[in-house]
Amino acid sequence: MNPKPILLAALVLAGFAVAGVSLVAVTKAAMADRIAANQRLAMQRKLAAIVPSGGDNDPLADHLEVSDPERLGTALTRIYRVRRGDQPVALILDPVVQNGYAGPIHLLISVLPDGRVGGVRVLSHRETPGLGDKIDEAKSDWIYRFNGKSLDQPTLDQWAVKRDGGTFDQFTGATITPRAIVTAVKNALLYVQSQGARLYGEPPVAQHHAPEAS
Repeated sequence: MNPKPILLAALVLAGFAVAGVSLVAVTKAAMADRIAANQRLAMQRKLAAIVPSGGDNDPLADHLEVSDPERLGTALTRIYRVRRGDQPVALILDPVVQNGYAGPIHLLISVLPDGRVGGVRVLSHRETPGLGDKIDEAKSDWIYRFNGKSLDQPTLDQWAVKRDGGTFDQFTGATITPRAIVTAVKNALLYVQSQGARLYGEPPVAQHHAPEAS
């Protein structure tokens, strides 16, 4: 039997296998890049949604990580800095509330330079549908009620749900969830107040590259 046709067939099959594996790898890499780009764009939109006046920098590239588990809920919390030119516009904290009713609640909280809340959004949660999930802006407008609030308005002792003698509404049949969010926003304001303008730091220096030689 002539082994050449068998060898040729084996080589062709091996070539197809290599080409197939390469195509899968390239496709997977392209999809990963696309997913990462879409996630980045979605996050940029979420950040922009809670900064009333907007900025002209990229907060995703201008951020720092801080540690204050007592107030911010995790070992490390990221703070995005929003600027317009060299002027501070907002700090956006992403604390994780550990004492939600059904588990941790991941938030975005923007704090303006004058100490007011620019906005609050829930990034993720596992609260009970129809009860605690009203913290989600898709379910109710409750989360918008933090807009413009500060440690002076309402006063610090009023930063609680009404059942606890505060000014914020709770949900019918669900107090734990709104209580946790109110406390988290208050703690974010207290953290920013305690740290002051140093959280803005210096704007990142743009990287300039020398033109390539022709």
